[in-house]
Amino acid sequence: MTDTTSGPAGDERIKDVSPLRRMLIRPELGGICGTILVFILFGLIAGDSGMFAAEGVMNWTVVSAQFMVIAVGACLLMIAGEFDLSTGSMIGFSGVLMAILSVQMGWPLWLAILATFAFCIAIGALNGWLVIRTGLPSFIVTLAFLYILRGLTIWGSVYFTRQTIIGGVADRAQGDWLAPVFGGKILTGLFQWMGDAGWIATFTRGNRAGQPVVDGIPMLVVWALALVIFGHWLLTRTKFGNWVFASGGDAQAARYVGVPVNRVKILMFMFSAFCACVFSMCQVMEFGSAAADRGLLKEFEAIICVVIGGALLTGGYGSVIGAALGAVIFGVVQQGLFFANAESSLFRVFLGMILLIAVIMNTYIRRIITGER
Repeated sequence: MTDTTSGPAGDERIKDVSPLRRMLIRPELGGICGTILVFILFGLIAGDSGMFAAEGVMNWTVVSAQFMVIAVGACLLMIAGEFDLSTGSMIGFSGVLMAILSVQMGWPLWLAILATFAFCIAIGALNGWLVIRTGLPSFIVTLAFLYILRGLTIWGSVYFTRQTIIGGVADRAQGDWLAPVFGGKILTGLFQWMGDAGWIATFTRGNRAGQPVVDGIPMLVVWALALVIFGHWLLTRTKFGNWVFASGGDAQAARYVGVPVNRVKILMFMFSAFCACVFSMCQVMEFGSAAADRGLLKEFEAIICVVIGGALLTGGYGSVIGAALGAVIFGVVQQGLFFANAESSLFRVFLGMILLIAVIMNTYIRRIITGER
């Protein structure tokens, strides 16, 4: 009796794949290995410095969340086959725009935030439309907007305030219903209980005596986790996620089978702008001010996180979980150097090294597994 379930001999589509092979071809492999190595390294050189106490954990968690928010948008866009080099400028632009609308023009803060999101997402749509309409590489189009937005940010700040930093946002946030969504904290009662129970350290003197050193989880961390969960679900559990992979893998072939490639790419540019705006709003609420120079080089840091996470620069392959692990690596290293009393400039050296190692390792392993040359 013929076994019809095994299919024709040599059929690549239904060939059995070993668990080891499946693990090695996962895009998250580099991020997982890098995360483990980084934690081992700093556990050895900074384990007794407070890095893994409650306050230290929160420090590198918040820094990781900053990278994570923008890495999710960059990841989905890169899988769709495009780049957004205007992310860093969008961070600075959106913060200054919101501050001008609320502080200088007197708009309610919630309305200024919503208007800023709408305007920045529209710019993201314009980026995508120009890429589709002109056929120019997204690298060129978004590089142009990197300069356009940064220039508008500095001009607008100086024009309205005669300086590049706009304060007063904290005062406008008092009593505003939308401000806590970006600048508040959650689980404050739980952390107070943990402090009272002696599970985490508390302040012993001053106005905050008896309060836990970590009094809640910042909304930036909540946003980061929510975006990672959403991005992973979108890519792995929805038809749209298949469209994203198809658009980046082979756009023309995807069009032949009915994938709305142009719409997918434009939506991913819009989502990238949305993530940059979330990052900016959380940052402005944290500092109570907007600055024209914020967001510098963030676009490259986001791309590095995504590449460490296993995404291909050519599109069609990648993982949001991998990009999130890349963000964790950055956060742990940046704060780990501080706790280890190392020179902070070494962080940039690490970025270049880990990018090169990740690309070489991902390429080498993929060639071994797939038989590519």
